[in-house]
Amino acid sequence: MAGSERQREIRRRRHRKKKMKVVLRKVSKASVSEKQHIATKLRELTPGAPAIIERLALEERA
Repeated sequence: MAGSERQREIRRRRHRKKKMKVVLRKVSKASVSEKQHIATKLRELTPGAPAIIERLALEERA
């Protein structure tokens, strides 16, 4: 068995946290097209992506 549901949840959260550090480090140097690509990756990574994308100003609001 892969552990309890709680353990899997904790593992997923730790993985997201680690990936977010990488993404946030890349955002400051990213071009416009790279920021769009990063926003797409964030949407796949976490359910809280819209708030993060807005906070980092990764996409222009029309």
